[in-house]
Amino acid sequence: GCCSKAVTDSWIRSVTVNFGSICFGSLLVAIIQAIKEIVKSMRDQEDGILVCLAECILGCIESLVEYFNTWAFVYVGLYGYSFLDAGRNVIQLFKSRGWTAIIADMLVDSVLTMVSIGVGLITAIIALIISAAMGIDLSNGIGIAPFFVGFLFGFALSATLFSVVGSAVNTVIVCYAEAPNEFQANHPQLSNQMREAWRNA
Repeated sequence: GCCSKAVTDSWIRSVTVNFGSICFGSLLVAIIQAIKEIVKSMRDQEDGILVCLAECILGCIESLVEYFNTWAFVYVGLYGYSFLDAGRNVIQLFKSRGWTAIIADMLVDSVLTMVSIGVGLITAIIALIISAAMGIDLSNGIGIAPFFVGFLFGFALSATLFSVVGSAVNTVIVCYAEAPNEFQANHPQLSNQMREAWRNA
């Protein structure tokens, strides 16, 4: 096979026994992230009572985010924990390593989102070029339709593909935090590069 037994077992466990935990976690994380964005926009409006309310809600959300986070999916897939137990365990792991800043400052998702937007824009431009080559009149505001459809198509596809990259990065970080000595023994060059990057951060 193409994968080791550990990877195959984790994948089978994540799409069978722990699929419910992953779905439950996805729902919770999506709801919390949406509320967090709403609160941020309320904070930006600087309306006295709304800012106070936003700060209160954001404080509650921050404590929830500690347990309902995307890092928990790694533990669900690797060890078969329920989503709530996985969230608690991964936060305890990061706190014990002094890595709580990693949760707040994870830039990989932001970079991958920017790349997805770039791919969406390129796809949108290609859609406009194809529309013009097909003889569609783009002057009456109709050009926005192929641009919009091309952008959505490109963004959605690339965001889906890049989510795999983001999940792989999360998995490497969690596995490294959990067993740095094993990583050093099996992959010394990569381990040294990660240690150096962490020291420079």
